[in-house]
This record gives sequence, structure tokens and C-alpha cells, in this order.
Amino acid sequence: RVAFVCLLVVAGTELFAQQAELFNPMKDALKTGNAKEVVKFFNTSVDMDIEGTVDSYSKTQAEFVLRDFFKKHPPTDFNIVHTGSSKGGLQYAIGRYNSNGENYNVMLRVKEVNKVNLIHEINFVKE
Repeated sequence: RVAFVCLLVVAGTELFAQQAELFNPMKDALKTGNAKEVVKFFNTSVDMDIEGTVDSYSKTQAEFVLRDFFKKHPPTDFNIVHTGSSKGGLQYAIGRYNSNGENYNVMLRVKEVNKVNLIHEINFVKE
């Protein structure tokens, strides 16, 4: 019984480490506020919710939308506060984006495409 609990703790810790490793480059790109770096992690199309404006964009269009957001709200900090996965295997991360006293909750949903994990949805919701 104790061995089973230990196994669960070790497995959970390893999964968290793998998810953190997956999202670290994305986190670093968002922290810089450089849209060109962020879209390197985007699928060919991405669903975005930027302050209530919801749409599906090509990678190129998404770069312009993000660039505009970063220009209006330059990052002072960004951190991942939670990661997880769905039963269908989708990985997700919830982060906190700070910009000059404004706070946004950020949701990233990632799918594996040709053995590469790519963002297919990103949301910035002001607190």
C-alpha cells in the first residue's frame, strides 16, 4: 500500500516535470513579449481569445494579433501556475501574465502534430 502511494507520487512528479519541460520554451517566449518567438510554437492555425475577441487565425495572422497585444500590454512577468493533460492526451497550461499592473490569466492548449507539441489555442483573459 505504501509502495503504491510512493509510485503515484513519483509518477505524478515525473509527469509534472515533463509538462514543465514542454511549456518552458513557450513560457520564455511569452515572457519576452516577442510575437515572432511565440508563434514558433503555434500550429498552422490557432484559436485565440484576446481580451474577449475570439477567432481562429493562421500562424501569420496570429503573429500580428499578438504583436498588437504585446505593444498595448508589454509583459512585466509571465509564469505558468498549473499544467495538466486531458483524457484525450491534450496538454494544457494556465499562466499569469502581468503588464504594468494589469493581470491576465493565460490558457495554452497544446496538441502533438507530427511528434512536435504545438499550441492550437491561446487565451488572454483580463482579471
